[in-house]
This record gives sequence, C-alpha cells and structure tokens, in this order.
Amino acid sequence: MIHSLFLINASGDIFLEKHWKSVVSRSVCDYFFEAQERASEPENVPPVIPTPHHYLISVLRHRIYFVAVIQSEVPPLFVIEFLHRVVDTFQDYFGVCTEAAIKDNVVVVYELLEEMLDNGFPLATESNILKELIKPPTILRTMVNTITGSTNVGEQLPTGQLSVVPWRRTGVKYTNNEAYFDVVEEIDAIIDKSGSTITAEIQGVIDACVKLTGMPDLTLSFMNPRLLDDVSFHPCVRFKRWEAERILSFIPPDGNFRLLSYHVSSQNLVAIPVYVKHNITFREGSSQGRFDLTLGPKQTMGKAVEAVLVSSQLPRGVLNANLNASQGTYTFDPVTKMLTWDVGKINPQKLPSLKGSMNLQAGASKPDENPTINIQLKIQQMAISVSTVTRWPLGGAKCTKAPPHMTPETTPLAGYDSDEASLR
Repeated sequence: MIHSLFLINASGDIFLEKHWKSVVSRSVCDYFFEAQERASEPENVPPVIPTPHHYLISVLRHRIYFVAVIQSEVPPLFVIEFLHRVVDTFQDYFGVCTEAAIKDNVVVVYELLEEMLDNGFPLATESNILKELIKPPTILRTMVNTITGSTNVGEQLPTGQLSVVPWRRTGVKYTNNEAYFDVVEEIDAIIDKSGSTITAEIQGVIDACVKLTGMPDLTLSFMNPRLLDDVSFHPCVRFKRWEAERILSFIPPDGNFRLLSYHVSSQNLVAIPVYVKHNITFREGSSQGRFDLTLGPKQTMGKAVEAVLVSSQLPRGVLNANLNASQGTYTFDPVTKMLTWDVGKINPQKLPSLKGSMNLQAGASKPDENPTINIQLKIQQMAISVSTVTRWPLGGAKCTKAPPHMTPETTPLAGYDSDEASLR
C-alpha cells in the first residue's frame, strides 16, 4: 500500500523520509514540486498526483507536506485519513507538530511510523495503544535513554492489541469515573450586507475524554439525529445499531478520542449565534479601500459570546491598513496580508466594530477577489445544531457534557459580490 513517506517543509526541503517495502528515490518528489510551483497557494497543491510509476498523495498540516508514495491504486481518502492520523499522533506525543519538534524527536518519530504501518499497511493507530508500545518522550526519559542506551519502546505487547477491542487497553482502573463530551461545530454561511443569513450549514465533531474503569459499554442518543448527514464514526461505534435506531452504542477508548464527525445541510434551520455587518469596498482607479465590520450576538439564548477572534486575508495589493477598533486590538501582517482582530468577549450594550481605510499599491487595479472574513468564538453550554445529546446511560459512572464550542468562520463564495460573505 504505502511504500514511502516524505516530509517536506515550506521551503521545499525534504527533512525526513521513511520507507517500508522498498526504498523510493527522492526524485519522485520532483512531480510534487512541479505541482507546487503551479499552485497559486500552498493549500492548492492537488492531493493526488499521478506519475508514470507511482501516485503521490499528500496533506498539508502545520506548514508541512506529508507526501505518501503509492505504487498500486488504492482509495485516496484511506491514505489521506492515515496521514492525518500520523499528524495527530505527532501532535499528541510532542505537543506540537512542527519541523523542529520532529527533528528533536526523530528517533520516536521513526519508532511511531514503524508501529503505525506494517509492511505499508496500517496496524496500530490508536493513541492509547501506541503509548503502551512507545512511551511519550520526557526530559527524564530522554536523559535515561542517553545514558543507558535504551529506547522508548515498551517491553510488553499492549494488552488491547490482541483483544476484540484493540482501541482500548485492559485492566483500566480509575478512582473517579468520568466521561466528557465536547461538541465543536463550524458554520458555513452566506451573510448579506445587513447581517441577514442567506444560507448556512454546519460541520461538527464530538470529541470525548473517557476515564472509566473496566470495559464500559456506553449509549448516546440525540434530540434529532435525522439532521446529521455524512456521519463518520470512530471504529468503536456499532454501525448497525446506528443505522437501525440512530443511537450511538460503543465501548470507548481510554482517554481522548474523536467519537464522530457530521454535517448539517443548508436545507435545515441553522441558527447563527452572531450577526456580521460589513462593508469592504475597493474603488476603481483609487489607491484606497474601505473596511467596516461590526459584530453582535444573535440567538445565543442569553449566553455570553466569548473568545471572539476575527481574521481576514486581504488581497495582495493591500500595502497597509489604518483601522480603529472600538474593542480589543488588531494586527496586520504586510507580508502575508493577514488582518487579525482579537475582540474577546462581546458586550451586547456596546457592539465591537473595526473601521478604517486600506492603502493599495500605486497604479494597481481594483482587486478581483473579495477578502475572506473568519470569525472564531465560543459559547459555553450551547450547540448550534439542534442535534444535542439527550441522554447517556452509563450505569454508576459520572458523566459530564463539556461546553460545546462554536467556531464560525467566513469565506466568500464565487458568484457573490462584496456585499456577501460566508460565516464558517
């Protein structure tokens, strides 16, 4: 399946490679570099690149390209999902997934890749199983390994690896039994100039942190599960029961994991928790543009809107921005053209606004593209979709539903003028 894996940084340097079946020359990445040069943005590199003898499948995470080399035709999404799992594992082990962190822990990285793939096929990808096989690096463990010459590889095979539930280790014991569920939802919406919603849909996930003794069997039901489309489950979920009863029944892994991801289509009613009034214009033949943005709470059930962060990718022709923020602080990076406004908590009595002008390059034509506006926020104990968890029979265990997090962001859609943006 996967013959080789190359890690390429933003400068186009291959700083790590791993081969399983046979050694593939680095020259195969020349096809990737050619596609990278043709792409207008780093994220626009095609995820699947065919070559005369291989397929290159890649993902971009944390400014690093993870490029897998395939010799036979396989489902691309299968490989892409595995590459994302590799990135998540590195982040879980090292705290961050950066070039520096990977180079500092290169021995652990190779040990993880060796366990996650067996002869090119996925083997152990669950975090709790991997942590029994390979201990996470610590300062003390690194010093001991340096002195004694030992490694982070465990001496015994994980107990869960040979069971029917390989995602959970056996013999788990806790003094306090707890299960936390965190609902994270992201809105894709088109909002007109007055702040009215034209269309909206939701991408959501449910992250769990389960600390229960023994081998618990959990059941979760939703208020209206029929709204959920394109549902993707963790392997622990019993899919047949979901198809028959729309109930989540599963034996959870120990610790943190993503239970499911879902989509709520625009045909259903989506209540956006904030409204956005904006006026972003560029005049033809003028070296200046206007930026006017106002935020306010909407349909929040009286709950506070917190941790609001607004970012906008301005066109390349913008030299600088002279803005005035009524609340919070803003920064503008003249290199990346990224405008960031840290609003904080919205006060309904005094709505935050960001107004001012933008200077364009002299003689530059009116920008063709509309700038995107991304808004991130958090509202405690509130979910945007109506498909909230209604019950979870856990026997004698204690269960807590963690506060859901809303992450709206905005992106303009093709075919709409500057009066419309999208709230994601």
